[in-house]
Amino acid sequence: MLRYAYKPKSSRNAKAYGYGLRISRKHSQEICRKLRGMRLDKAKKFLEDLLEKRVSLNGKYYTKAAGEILKLLKSAEKNAEAKGLELEKLFVHLSAHRGWTFRRPRRFKLRGQTQRITHIQVVLEER
Repeated sequence: MLRYAYKPKSSRNAKAYGYGLRISRKHSQEICRKLRGMRLDKAKKFLEDLLEKRVSLNGKYYTKAAGEILKLLKSAEKNAEAKGLELEKLFVHLSAHRGWTFRRPRRFKLRGQTQRITHIQVVLEER
């Protein structure tokens, strides 16, 4: 059983976990900080606008991280539907954590690259 960084106050919650995502941890943390405490529908709308480049976050769009986080939010929403929670009353709590790193091999005389991994936790809580 995975341990989540956020412990919900009520038992009426739904969770999703993105493990080993190849996105930037710093970009993920920026998005998580912005979305934390938002209603689910507003958070999804914000991420869709970020992907369509209608709205920016600190002057940037973070499309790769926004796409992965949107997938996780939709997964958590499906989990909430399966549990019978009211979707209009759901609030989002997101957190991004550093995962492992691995080196991609070098080609010819070029240096290799270090690939970083991010873990994201999503908790939807009914209030």
